[in-house]
Amino acid sequence: MSNETRLREDICRFGRSLFERGLTPGSSGNISVKMDDGGWLVTPTNASLGFLDPATLSRLDSRGRLVSGEAPTKEVPLHTALYDTRGSARAIVHLHSTHSVALSMLPEIDPRAALPPMTAYYLMKCGATALVPYYRPGDPAVADAIKGLAGKYSSVLLANHGPVVAGDTLEAAVFATEELEETAKLYLLLRGMNPRYLSPEQVTDLVKVFGVTLPEHGHEH
Repeated sequence: MSNETRLREDICRFGRSLFERGLTPGSSGNISVKMDDGGWLVTPTNASLGFLDPATLSRLDSRGRLVSGEAPTKEVPLHTALYDTRGSARAIVHLHSTHSVALSMLPEIDPRAALPPMTAYYLMKCGATALVPYYRPGDPAVADAIKGLAGKYSSVLLANHGPVVAGDTLEAAVFATEELEETAKLYLLLRGMNPRYLSPEQVTDLVKVFGVTLPEHGHEH
């Protein structure tokens, strides 16, 4: 089995898993994977992640032009901006997952760290999460907002829209997106209860032991 064939099947498998667990409804959400030739595979426009066909995924060249398959998601500029600024990114997952969207709408959210350091796994898989303002879906201006983060974040929340998470593999991007959703759920469950977050010392220990990369000012809570 060629690498591209395996990646096509992986996109469909992970997409179905995310959809079946209610992490992105209807035809929302999209997934992309960078190929060795600089091009990428991406889910088509108006496609449900639960019913993807490996043969009809959009294949783009290194300049973002459609080579084969169906027309790609309108969120291509969003994916492109994250790939261009975060060199280690090999896959990107964008969902409309309920708790992450809810988090993005709360007034107290710090754009530089949408979530406090709640759990070790959140820090290890997501680092810090940036919040960018609302843009109409598919608006090229969202790419400028992502570029403004200068590649410092692998996990980003689009206000009133949903998370965009990059990983060095498709599996890593999916798992980080799931961890972000679970942490957003925890935050909403505990909101107003004055929970204990990880201390600065505990965060420093995780950074040291697991090589977690946090943007400057990532966690000032």
